[in-house]
Amino acid sequence: MRHDKAAMIIDLARGMAASAEGLSLADMQTQLGAGRRTTERMRDAVLMLFPQVEEISDPPSKRWRIRGGLSAFEQAPTATEMLELTKAAAGHRAAGEAARAAALEGLERKVKAAIRSTTLNRMAPDLEALVRAETIAVQAGPRPTADETVLAEIRGAVLAERPLSFIYARPGAEARTRSVAPCGLMFGRANYLVAADRESGRIQTFRLDRMSAVEAGEGTARPPADFDLGAFAGQSFGIYQDEIEDVVLRIAPEGADEARGWRWHPTQTLTEEADGSVTVRFRASGMRELAWHLFTWGEQATILGPQRLKTAMVEALAAAGRALERAQI
Repeated sequence: MRHDKAAMIIDLARGMAASAEGLSLADMQTQLGAGRRTTERMRDAVLMLFPQVEEISDPPSKRWRIRGGLSAFEQAPTATEMLELTKAAAGHRAAGEAARAAALEGLERKVKAAIRSTTLNRMAPDLEALVRAETIAVQAGPRPTADETVLAEIRGAVLAERPLSFIYARPGAEARTRSVAPCGLMFGRANYLVAADRESGRIQTFRLDRMSAVEAGEGTARPPADFDLGAFAGQSFGIYQDEIEDVVLRIAPEGADEARGWRWHPTQTLTEEADGSVTVRFRASGMRELAWHLFTWGEQATILGPQRLKTAMVEALAAAGRALERAQI
C-alpha cells in the first residue's frame, strides 16, 4: 500500500478515536476529502488493522469509533504540528491574550509529556530550528484582554445554561447591571460575550474588558432555540452588529489581484469587469468597521453601495480631517 494511503488510514483511525459518538461514512468522506468508494476502502482497512473498532447502529446509517484511544506510537505528533501549537500560544501571548496563551501552553506541555522520550529527543532539534525560523507579525490595533476568571465564569454559565449577571460600563455612559442568557464568545480585535437580554430576548454583544463583577446566577437561561453563533458572527464585517445591507465595491485594476485573494466576507461574490477591475458583493452589517478597512485600499476601492457605507466613510474622513487640523494649531 502506498505511503499516502497508509497515512490516510492512520488519520481516519485517529478520527474514530477522537469522536465520542463515532464517525459515519459521510463524516469519513468529509475528513478524507474522498469519494464514497475510496472512503469505504479506507474504513475497511481501519477495521482490519484496528480490531478494537466498534460498530454503532444509528439508523438509517452506522457509525464507527475506537474506544480507549490509540497508542502513543500511533498518536505521536510531528514537529510541524507541535510548531503550530507553539506559534498559536505565542500569538495569543503577543496579542495580550494571557489566559488563552496559558491554556495552549498547558496543552503543549501535556502533549510533550505523553510523547515517548526517544521520539521527543528526535523531534526536539527540528522543533527548535523551526521555532527560531518562524514568527508572528503583531498587527497594530486594539489589545484585546480576556481575564481567565471572567472566561471561566462565562464558559461555566454557557455549559450549565445559567443566567449571567455583570456590571457593564461603556465610555460616556453610566455603568449598568445586566442580566443575560449567555450564548457564546467571539474573539477578534476585541473579545466579546454574545448574549440574549433576559427581558427583551434581543441578541447583544458585550466587550469583556468593559465587564466587571461577572457572576453566574441560579436558575436556567438558555439561548434562543434557533440561535447559531457562527451565523451571527458571519453577519457582520467585523464585530459590531447593526442593520444588514448589500455591499457593492469596485476594486480598480491595479488592486484586482489582491482583491481576488482577499477574504472579504463569507457571503462574498467576485465579478470580473471588462476593464480589469473586480466588483465585490456581500451582505453584512458593521458599516463603520468596513469603512475603516477601506481606508487601507486608498484610491483602489470605490463604494457603489449602500448609501450608509458611503456616509460612514465620509464621516470617518471628516473626523480624520478634524484631527489633522487640531494637530496643526
